[in-house]
Amino acid sequence: MSEIQTPTPRDAFDLLISGNRRFVAGSPEHPNQDAVRRTETAPSQRPFAVLFGCSDSRLAAEIIFDRGLGDLFVVRTAGHVAGTEVLGSIEFGVSVLNAPLVVVLGHDSCGAVAAACSALTDGQTPGGFVRDVVERVTPSVLAARAAGRESAEEILAEHIEQTVDLLLERSRVLADAVAAGRLGVVGMSYRLADGSAQLVTTRGLEAAATAS
Repeated sequence: MSEIQTPTPRDAFDLLISGNRRFVAGSPEHPNQDAVRRTETAPSQRPFAVLFGCSDSRLAAEIIFDRGLGDLFVVRTAGHVAGTEVLGSIEFGVSVLNAPLVVVLGHDSCGAVAAACSALTDGQTPGGFVRDVVERVTPSVLAARAAGRESAEEILAEHIEQTVDLLLERSRVLADAVAAGRLGVVGMSYRLADGSAQLVTTRGLEAAATAS
């Protein structure tokens, strides 16, 4: 990575935010997307962040954060639901690739969240393995409603927060890295209409709470 050789969690967060601001403003720099970067990263990778997001086709991480090859270690599932494969992939990005930041990225109009809400309302759940995705999102919807958080935005925020908590509760690797100050974990919500990524919650990155 050209900007910062050994980024702190805060450095990594700032890089993401600055890239997203360029994307929102319509002035992306498209860094690290040329042949030189391709050659640099061929032998090894040093991503500055692990991005765990929804699989939605409108959440292309390197585009919305204006990054390039070797910058982000991306893991995506529908509704950003986390099974053991996801946890292992995120741990790899942190413990092997030494990424100092993990981002959980949700978004408005999420089909998985909407399906979980509908399932609780009318009792109709999808078939196949889609049902498993919906069932994994359902606890977040129930928690939001129990706390009086009924709007779509509030339910999404709850699901992002629940996902961050799940990662740290289930992964000793991540929890220990946060406790040691080597890792920050943030939850963010992406707005499809304007392209902005808004901070929802943070662990081990207290300074990030003042960012917009």
